[in-house]
Order: sequence, then C-alpha cells, then structure tokens
Amino acid sequence: MAARGYKFCHIEGPDRRGIDCALLYNPALFTVRNVKLVPYVQSLEKDSAFYTRGFLTVSGTLAGEHVTVVVCHLPSRFSDSFYREQGARQILAIRDSVQREDKDCKVLVMGDMNDDPMDKSISQGLHGKANMSEVGQGDMYNPWYNVLTKEGVGTLQFQGSWNLFDQILLSKNLLCANGSKDYSTLKYWKNQIFKRDYLFQTEGKYKGMPKRTTAGGVWLDGFSDHLPVVVYLVKEKE
Repeated sequence: MAARGYKFCHIEGPDRRGIDCALLYNPALFTVRNVKLVPYVQSLEKDSAFYTRGFLTVSGTLAGEHVTVVVCHLPSRFSDSFYREQGARQILAIRDSVQREDKDCKVLVMGDMNDDPMDKSISQGLHGKANMSEVGQGDMYNPWYNVLTKEGVGTLQFQGSWNLFDQILLSKNLLCANGSKDYSTLKYWKNQIFKRDYLFQTEGKYKGMPKRTTAGGVWLDGFSDHLPVVVYLVKEKE
C-alpha cells in the first residue's frame, strides 16, 4: 500500500470496543474535499447509552465528478434488528443531505451492514432495490441482492450457510438510464465478490470458509472471516 502511495481517512469514534470505519484511497484517482464522522444517533425508546460506530462521510472528486462515500459498520447481530434499521435510516438522511447541497453528487454507501440485502434495514431503511429498473427517486441500487438470493453466493458463512453482509449501494445517478450504455459520465458497470485461493481455509473442518486472522486464540495468518466486495465504475475517456 505504501509503495502505491495510498492514503486513508479516519476519525476516532465512540464505539465501546474501539472499532472505527476508515476509507483507504488512491490519491492519484480520488481527491478528498471533506471528511466528517456523522454520529449514530441513539434512540431514547431503546437504549440511549448504546454507543457504536458513526458514519464516515468522505466527499471528493473522482473522474472529475463530485462523489461522496459513506463508510458504515452497522450494529452487530448481538443487537436486534431495530438498531440496524435505525442506522440505515440515518445513512439515508446523510445521502439526502449531501444531494440537497449538490443534486449531482454521486453517493456510494459501503461497509459491513450485519444484515443481508433482503433484510429490513437494507431493503426498507436504505431503499435498496434489487434491480436497476426498480430504482426510483430516493432509492438506491443494491447489486448484491440477486447475488445472494439467486446465485446463493455470499461473503461470510454462518452454520454452513452464506450471508452477504458486505455491500456497496449506489445512488440512482450512478446508473445508466433505461438500460443504456452511456458512460459519458461516471456510471456503475459491474460488481463482484473478490475471491482468491489465499482468502480461504484449505483444510480442516472450516475448509472452504474465509480464512480468519485468528480463531480461538490461534494465529491462522489469514485476512478476514469476510470476503471483499467490489464495484466497478467507468467513464469514457475524452
């Protein structure tokens, strides 16, 4: 990373375990304009002392266009769905605020959502739609919905089944209109779950699962129990 000149955005947050969100970026491609940490607002009806990760909101210039990235890590499944639904509504409010300031700003919401694409927090709270044709004003496109529901592929396993908690959602203005292939401005092209042999356990009872750094206090020399996800954005070169 250092050899390629990568930089990062990070603001210390209030999470009780010290977990924060950060954005790693290539300054040759992305120029940062503004960085802020929008706090997760606690709900008085549930637990006003519930402190968790905020939403790292980074605004900048990508391919000559205004782009904002909201990096998230929604509350874990040790907490009930309410907390993730509440977080999703707050993320949507951030997107709306960004686009009120600049209606042309293109927004990506990304991170470990701790919910699958069809769960209430994502499908309703974030208005994440499975198909481009369904994305209306105020909605977001979730290209991972059909990856899980139709292909049965995910980014982490629990009790032998795949979940897809790691998602990148896109604002409507990142989509080509009406199925066109107009890439004169920055647009979504495709997505994939990044899979390489070195990311998986190759032996033992966890063979075929993502390879953790540690498990049960044992160093496994792995990367994560989650697989990375990728979206490709393209723009025609002038």
